[in-house]
Amino acid sequence: MAPLRVLCVHGYRQNGCSFREKTGALRKLLKKQVELVYVSAPHSVPQASSDEAPEKENGSVPGPGGDEDPKGWWFSDIQARSFSAQQECEASLGLAESVTAVREAVKVQGPFDGILGFSQGAAFVAMLCSLQEQKLEPEFSFRFAILVAGFRSACKEHQTFYSAPLQIPSLHVFGLEDRVIPDSMSRELLTSFQDPQVLTHPGGHFVPAASAHRQTYQDFLKMLQ
Repeated sequence: MAPLRVLCVHGYRQNGCSFREKTGALRKLLKKQVELVYVSAPHSVPQASSDEAPEKENGSVPGPGGDEDPKGWWFSDIQARSFSAQQECEASLGLAESVTAVREAVKVQGPFDGILGFSQGAAFVAMLCSLQEQKLEPEFSFRFAILVAGFRSACKEHQTFYSAPLQIPSLHVFGLEDRVIPDSMSRELLTSFQDPQVLTHPGGHFVPAASAHRQTYQDFLKMLQ
């Protein structure tokens, strides 16, 4: 059976290259079932200010292809060009360009069976699934979504993405010790999906890929093979 092709959407302050490094264990765990393809966000993130929580658990020291070219999918603070998942804002900056970047990735590197997102990337994946179900993005044909450390955007202009529960099969993965995106925020996102599957792990802000998690990932993917 051909592996499922999955588009991978990194977290804030990461890029496609650094996210590929961080998900090496997941690639190994699921290598018979999925082929992971990575996309980078179009927006460069300015140097961190002390009040921002960078998505930097999981030992992400800058290395070859590391986080020294940090990217983001949108900014919650338009003036500062910064992002915080907790920041309530009226409008955001950069989302339309990010949707265009994913559309291009689908055209050039697709087709894809599914889409996987981490942290800000997982919040973005929920938005992309909403655009697909509203038939606003004819290029998109994702059959499933995996959202790791996802959350609902606190930005007012994004609330239209949550108006109806999404029908797409979804697996929501989050850590009970996550200090960047607390599990309560990830649980809040579950209500935006029709029949969400859940995988919790005892750790923090990372994509879990221990052998203990293999069965849950595999069972979810088997339904879609």
